[in-house]
Amino acid sequence: MGRPVHFEIHADDIERAKKFYAEVFGWTYVDYGEFTGTPYFGVITGEEGTPGINGGLMGRQGSSPQMGQGANAFVCTMEVDDYDTVEKKILENGGTVAMPKYALTGMAWQGYYIDTEGNVFGIHHPDVNAK
Repeated sequence: MGRPVHFEIHADDIERAKKFYAEVFGWTYVDYGEFTGTPYFGVITGEEGTPGINGGLMGRQGSSPQMGQGANAFVCTMEVDDYDTVEKKILENGGTVAMPKYALTGMAWQGYYIDTEGNVFGIHHPDVNAK
């Protein structure tokens, strides 16, 4: 009980957000608008049966997050195989650095970014040699 099973990303521009996450992480989408009555896309983050969860992408219902403030919601972090390659994709596709790469000593490399919609997310590259 209480295990996360779904996430949602709120976007000012749904198509721009879909493109960003598809280019950076290879995510795909299923149109669920017929069920919700508004633009809503299911986010498929990986193959069925592999670790992780799928989510949703929808139009933002309120104000965009303000720059320079801490996150005011859960921050979703994606595990990646190559930190530097993924960071390059993030920046090439319009993302920006929120908190640069740092070592979780003996465990992983971690950092936080801002997507094209102003949302903070993290990337995590397991590496026992991180220091």
